[in-house]
Amino acid sequence: MENDFKEIDPNTLDENVFELIGEKWMLITAGTIDSFNTMTASWGGLGVLWNKRICFCFIRPSRYTYNFMEKSDFFSLSFFNEEYRDVLQFCGTNSGRDVDKVSMTGITPLEGFTGTVYFAEAKLVLECKKIYYQDLDHTHFIESDIMEHYPEENYHRIYIGEIIKCLIA
Repeated sequence: MENDFKEIDPNTLDENVFELIGEKWMLITAGTIDSFNTMTASWGGLGVLWNKRICFCFIRPSRYTYNFMEKSDFFSLSFFNEEYRDVLQFCGTNSGRDVDKVSMTGITPLEGFTGTVYFAEAKLVLECKKIYYQDLDHTHFIESDIMEHYPEENYHRIYIGEIIKCLIA
């Protein structure tokens, strides 16, 4: 499928990241065009760290995408228009271990500049180079209500990625 993406400077993005990530959600994808997985996420952020434009996202070790993130140097974040809410819902409630998310949703994987995968239907794509990871440590939670997100003590791993390419449709 031919795409109409154009590369832009991430500094020119005119998006509210709280809405973009927290309300509209995103697909985190890692792996290669021959072997990848994607998952829906609504936790993460964009910013500047170590003089680099970065994103950060969270993945639990129990998620199938975690294995792909661990093996990959690069990953992508794909953001969609509201018409793809059902796709995001499906990708967030079904495991790639059990179903082929691409065939079930009809989204079209594309190989990115970094060799990772993103989707032709996205409105915004960030291709990222993994530069840091850290497992969350529950002993460092200052507010006790945070623990309600971890009843099984399955703490997330945070990944920080340098934004290598920013594409808009």
